[in-house]
Amino acid sequence: SDLLFPGCELTASTKSYTFQVDEEDDSDHILALSVVCLTDGAKDECNVVEVVGRNHENQEIAVPVANLKLSCQPLLSLDNFKLQPPVTFRLAAGSGPVHLAGWHQIVHREDASFEEDDDLSEEEVEELAPIMPAKK
Repeated sequence: SDLLFPGCELTASTKSYTFQVDEEDDSDHILALSVVCLTDGAKDECNVVEVVGRNHENQEIAVPVANLKLSCQPLLSLDNFKLQPPVTFRLAAGSGPVHLAGWHQIVHREDASFEEDDDLSEEEVEELAPIMPAKK
């Protein structure tokens, strides 16, 4: 089931927001970031938004996902950039306000039967046309 992620706003006084799910919940959660934009009151300065998460070795990593400036790029579409909660959004530079919006999907484990449907049989794979090089 998809749920709307109500979003969050990062400012000089609230520089980070953490989205987390109940650790007791055995469902799979996906958070997708759709849009990052400057809102009313933003100054013409660079506003860098980072996503802070954990890598496969459980080490914290921070990745900049947006650098917004009122005069040249006040809004950025992230095309549903998928993240695995828990994840923190941090205003690494600038004073905002920066609004983040997207959606949150919950996949219940018993609903995971779709994984079996994704596998193509060997016959179906053979029927696919070969990829031809582009003509120049």
